[in-house]
Amino acid sequence: MSSNIRIQRICKHCGSEFTGKTTVTQYCGDRCAKQAYKLRGRTLKIEHSNEETFNTKISPLKHLQAKEFLNVREVATLLGCSIRTVYYYIGSGKINAVNLSQRLTRVKRSEIDKLFEQPASETVQDMIQYNLSDFYSMKEVETKYGISEKALYELIKRNSIPKIKNSRNVFVPKILIDKIMHP
Repeated sequence: MSSNIRIQRICKHCGSEFTGKTTVTQYCGDRCAKQAYKLRGRTLKIEHSNEETFNTKISPLKHLQAKEFLNVREVATLLGCSIRTVYYYIGSGKINAVNLSQRLTRVKRSEIDKLFEQPASETVQDMIQYNLSDFYSMKEVETKYGISEKALYELIKRNSIPKIKNSRNVFVPKILIDKIMHP
């Protein structure tokens, strides 16, 4: 029993118009059907390969997120920055770390989480509530006390003096600087 239906269709593979004998015919011939089948198989293999590559890339991050103690390289991977940047954060006190020996620096996972919970440093908005006459700019301190820029930064870091950063200038409280320079 054959069908007497004749429907004009467009081939899903080559795009040419053909006369189909059923309502579900998708391809103009056997050749287009075979090529479309191969293309579907190739596309599935590529998608599977891409998914596998993505999972391979993500699995170390999932593994690092599960660890409680991380080394410096793992912290750098987790934060997406360089190892030197992690050492800078450790040196500046943004990240607390324990140095077990010369090459065994470990960071607790909760310290990394605290990084993102900290409020942003003081900005120009915060400076508005202060009177600028209560602050020295870094250049003013350097000229007033005859101290080099590097020595001033070391002094500020050693004494944990808060800094307020403007777009171009850095300001420090006069009271604290005067107390340190004139004990």
